[in-house]
This record gives sequence, structure tokens and C-alpha cells, in this order.
Amino acid sequence: MDWLDEVKWDAQGLVPVIAQETGSNDVLMFAWMNREALQKTAELGRAVYFSRSRGKLWHKGEESGHVQVVHEIRLDCDNDVVLLKVTQQGHDPSIACHTGRHSCFFSLYRDGAWHPVEPVLKDPESIYK
Repeated sequence: MDWLDEVKWDAQGLVPVIAQETGSNDVLMFAWMNREALQKTAELGRAVYFSRSRGKLWHKGEESGHVQVVHEIRLDCDNDVVLLKVTQQGHDPSIACHTGRHSCFFSLYRDGAWHPVEPVLKDPESIYK
């Protein structure tokens, strides 16, 4: 059996993916992959996702330069979530979020509201064309 056949793809042919930074173990982002994206990620050693809004493959860092080098690809116990262990490249300190922050998980719920608790490291207007 092909290793990709062991993944439980959803009705749209997608699987959720979590990118976690090696070393710090920070959860950087959540995205989706289709079969081709997961196969390319394994082949290239760099994160390739599927953009649902654009309906196409998205090579992480193709516009921003914030590439994710993939060290490990893991599958959860139910075979329906992928975990990538990555090194985030392209900026120091690393930026994974399109808002210019280190992690996409920068909002903290407190006192009935969401509060941004991580700084913007680089203005998104200067990252994306």
C-alpha cells in the first residue's frame, strides 16, 4: 500500500496539518494539504500546502521567503492529522504568520476578548507584493 493511502483524507481530499518548530516546539501554523502537497513536501523537504481560498498548491515562502524546511512528517493515531516538524527560515527571529508574527497563534482569550500577545516582527506590507 502507498503511504499516502494510509492518510484519512476528508471529503474534499484534504488533511489538516500543524507546523511545529523544532527546538522551541512552538506551534507555528495550521493549514491543509491535499495528496499532491503532502507528496511534494516529502520529496522536497520543504512545506507545500493546499490553499483552499486559491484552490491550488502553496509553497510556503513562495512570496514571503519564509520557507519551512521539513525535518519530520508525522501522522496522528487516527491517521487524519499531519504534524510537520520544521525549521522556519527567511527572517530572524522566524516568521510563519502572514501577519508578520512568529506564530499564527498570537491571540490569547482573556476577560471576554481576544488579545494579541506576540509582536509583529515585520510589517506584512513589506513582506507580500
